[in-house]
Amino acid sequence: MSTMRSTTRPFARVIALLAAAFATVFALAACSSAEPIEVGSDTVVVDVRTAGEYASGHLDGAVNIDVQSASFDAAIAELDPEGSYVVYCRSGNRSAAAIDRMEAAGFTDLVNAGGLQDAADATGIEIVTGP
Repeated sequence: MSTMRSTTRPFARVIALLAAAFATVFALAACSSAEPIEVGSDTVVVDVRTAGEYASGHLDGAVNIDVQSASFDAAIAELDPEGSYVVYCRSGNRSAAAIDRMEAAGFTDLVNAGGLQDAADATGIEIVTGP
């Protein structure tokens, strides 16, 4: 029985150390900053969340076009398909859906900035509240 303990404990310690190392690596990766997104003077930043979400906090200068609204396609038809766009939402899911629809409408210069905080970090644009 003592032989069993001597071989089991080192193995358990190795597993515990590996688990701690992986946890540290993943925690550090989660803290890393987003890839920088260059926003030129002609870049349009588009928030595709609801009007209420937009009012509670959005990137300064962003236009609000709710991707879940029935008027989304009509609203993007008003935009220049040759323009440059950075699109964001709350988590990145709606911005991905918006980009798919914009690409289908002929837009080519599109960047999915993910969620609001990710977009702020990547673009350097301040989050503001209000309309």
